[in-house]
Amino acid sequence: MEQRSHSETSATPHRVLQPAGWPRPKGYANGVLAEGRIVVTGGVVGWDAAGVFPDDFVAQARQTFANIAAILAEAGAGPEHLVRLTWYVTDMDDYLASPRELGAAYRAVFGRNFPAMAAVQVMRLVEKAAKLEIEATAVLPREGL
Repeated sequence: MEQRSHSETSATPHRVLQPAGWPRPKGYANGVLAEGRIVVTGGVVGWDAAGVFPDDFVAQARQTFANIAAILAEAGAGPEHLVRLTWYVTDMDDYLASPRELGAAYRAVFGRNFPAMAAVQVMRLVEKAAKLEIEATAVLPREGL
């Protein structure tokens, strides 16, 4: 499969789908074409190994990203294999409040790999202290490709 990237610093093995004439999305892709072995997470929250949540939205997001990266690593995958992230947030204003800090936390864990993403506000999450939950899908190239 042809390798394409969002920028010079991204090296995803997948093809980003950007229809001609559409504005470039910032921090996500409109779509991703991938072929290989699929890795799917459940809803991942921002608690640490002891089950403790930070109070701040960005800190919870940073821990959520780290938790997703740890799950991907179990499959031999990394951020470059992500094709989709679905965010569930309890307060969209929290999500939108600190875009620079949230972007910095994202890039610190995932680099400049921007899969297709959606963000949805929900009433609450199963873990009451969670401010967000993210489902991730990654695709690893087939072995031998």
